Amino acid sequence: MTPRSPPASPSKSWPSGCRRACLNWSIFRTSRSVLDLYGTQGADGTFAANCLLARRLAERGVRFIQLYHRDWDHHGGIKEHMAGTAKELDQACAALITDLKNRGMLQDTLIVWTGEFGRTPMAQGNGRDHHMKGFSVWLAGGGIQGGISYGAADELGYNAALDIVEVHDLHATLLHLLGIDHERFTYRYQGRNFRLTDVSGHVVNVQPLRLPALPAKCAAVPPTGRQQR
Repeated sequence: MTPRSPPASPSKSWPSGCRRACLNWSIFRTSRSVLDLYGTQGADGTFAANCLLARRLAERGVRFIQLYHRDWDHHGGIKEHMAGTAKELDQACAALITDLKNRGMLQDTLIVWTGEFGRTPMAQGNGRDHHMKGFSVWLAGGGIQGGISYGAADELGYNAALDIVEVHDLHATLLHLLGIDHERFTYRYQGRNFRLTDVSGHVVNVQPLRLPALPAKCAAVPPTGRQQR
């Protein structure tokens, strides 16, 4: 809203906004082949349905979309549960990448797949506990070259050991792929400028990454006054 914009009228703007939303959110009127690709029946609340929803949102220009799986926390029964959980994610994620590529959108869409942390290499009963010293993230699209692994854990899978990427390094790299300098992108709080990468973070500039100057659709434009030296 600009300084000269008239005050919004909820009684007038809300119904028209609802009508537009209803039109835009009829997302599951799609072909059976696409539904089968994702492994969903439509608006069934599954992770696969959310992946299809994400593609439709991206088509409509939504810049940042977050999906999450509601049951990826196997402290127990990992042998029984992991096969089903992995299948739910594998098919849907592969379908999303395939669908974006077929529609010419993958090169402008950066996909980041990660959890909150890793899992212990040793058992917790018949499951595995939370673990912060080594875990995996995969990226696709938006400047990432596929088919390459970077970094490795030790022989026990306990500590990150080779080509370690800290969380701040990952954030710096993601911001770079969005056309943002992580050392300049700051917000003012309690008397000083804060960065997402705090006082560390380095862009991972190696073979697995093609670092464009500025990708198209997914480039984030920081709010006025928020990007400072």
